[in-house]
Amino acid sequence: MQFMMVQNTDKSMTQHAIPCYLMRGGSSKGPYLNIADLPADPAARDAILLSIMGSPDYRQIDGLGGAEFLTSKVAMVGTSSRPCIDVDYLFAQVAIDAPIVDTEPPCGNMLAGVGPYAIETGLVAATDDVTRVMIFNVNTNAVIEAIVQTPQGQVNYEGDVEIDGVPGSSAPVVLNFSNVVGGKTGALLPTGNACDTIEGVEVSCVDASMPMVLIQAASIGLIGDEDAGFFSSNKEVMARIESIRLIAGERMGLGDVSDTVVPKVGLLSKAAAGGAIRSRYLTPHSLHAAHAVTGGICVATAACMPGSVANEIANVTTENKQRIVIEHIAGKLEIMLEIEAEGTLWTIKTAGVVRTARKIMSGIVYAQK
Repeated sequence: MQFMMVQNTDKSMTQHAIPCYLMRGGSSKGPYLNIADLPADPAARDAILLSIMGSPDYRQIDGLGGAEFLTSKVAMVGTSSRPCIDVDYLFAQVAIDAPIVDTEPPCGNMLAGVGPYAIETGLVAATDDVTRVMIFNVNTNAVIEAIVQTPQGQVNYEGDVEIDGVPGSSAPVVLNFSNVVGGKTGALLPTGNACDTIEGVEVSCVDASMPMVLIQAASIGLIGDEDAGFFSSNKEVMARIESIRLIAGERMGLGDVSDTVVPKVGLLSKAAAGGAIRSRYLTPHSLHAAHAVTGGICVATAACMPGSVANEIANVTTENKQRIVIEHIAGKLEIMLEIEAEGTLWTIKTAGVVRTARKIMSGIVYAQK
């Protein structure tokens, strides 16, 4: 029996062929694309991203998406025209079973792959030993220095650094964040208070790398060690948390946040394994399988902030430079903070974290028109 390949000449079925790297960044994974290869119009761009990921479909069977939150992400990277910046980075969270592409939140885990991607694709020239890539995060207006291992001018992915939520070990990618305060709302404390009361619950609304609503788990009847199954099955608790989040979003100046994932929610409790604080990071409608880096910076910031619900239960010092260990569902996340404090003025100068990345494949991805 013979088979014949038949070419479809219907132009309505023409596909976009787009150069693509599939990479793991931190504890997330997704395609990395050059911004120049995508339409400038956001609606047209988002249609392509939905097609690439296979959304909306709960299995994402027709695309690269992995049918879960951490693997339905896209990093868009391009040469920057900003002074002292190498590349711009725009992150997109692609909904799995809805035709939604959300570019409001950042992703610090996918950020770990931006430096390696920029070097691999020639957007940034490698130097011997290590290459420093200056990144502008379009989502939050933050500036990040990524330090990538490049012996002999080649990106090295092999090493002995382990991060919780990822099997095995890899070479370190050091991320140093600056301008992390008020990227979305314009203020570290967008409500003007370190602590607010919403529906009878004390919360802290903080914008440091990621706008978050921070709640002590005990204040809503939880322990703080709950797993993903608890949150997926306990509709009543999730409805209460969402009600608080919606009101907090309004108070933070973000408007109606019912159709966006910002602000995120952190359910906090005292550390149980020698860290500074324990956090259950909601995305916000399910539990993150580990912890977002940007969310970790926000939690660490709040842990050091006098008067916040986080500081009340955190094991921290008053030093200007601190190593904050956040305990999460998959292990620990370490954040290095440098605090600027002068009288009542208090802010974050820099925040650093070590992540890893891996190049999985490179080639062409096809998006249907």
